[in-house]
Amino acid sequence: MSIADFKQNIADHSKDTKLNLSSIFGNVDTSGMSKEQFYGTALALAYSLNYPSLTQAIEAEADGEVGDNVVAAAKLAASLMAMNNIYYRFVHLASDKQFAKMPAGLRMNGMANPGVDKADFELYSLAVSALNGCGMCIDAHVKTLLDHDVSANVVQHSVKMAAVLNAAKTAHQLS
Repeated sequence: MSIADFKQNIADHSKDTKLNLSSIFGNVDTSGMSKEQFYGTALALAYSLNYPSLTQAIEAEADGEVGDNVVAAAKLAASLMAMNNIYYRFVHLASDKQFAKMPAGLRMNGMANPGVDKADFELYSLAVSALNGCGMCIDAHVKTLLDHDVSANVVQHSVKMAAVLNAAKTAHQLS
């Protein structure tokens, strides 16, 4: 199943979502992202959204465009952010700031060597963090990306992808 096939199963009440999917997947080369950044971000988001038909469509789009290392890094970003976004969102939102001073004690060794460029992995992680609503993680990933000279347009595009893919999941479920 491709993104085009996935869109066919979205009802007309979500025409904007269909148009946004077309815009994002129809302009991969003009997004400002490398193919590794684009498809890695899309895959990390799909794995985080955990909606099989959307995951299959994005995996089909990525097939032949990126290597297994990008797929593995996207899975790593999705799984690490599933943990980190919960923990650091709690630390950020808790009124009692003693928790911010305590060591997290969470293993995150995969972040040291994710199998792709550090900036690419940060981009995948940012998009998932935006999806999961972790402000503390968003700030950390944006800072790292800007320090690695990733453009604000690419940063914004990754979050736009999170928004559109989340809407696509919802629209598809409602159709």
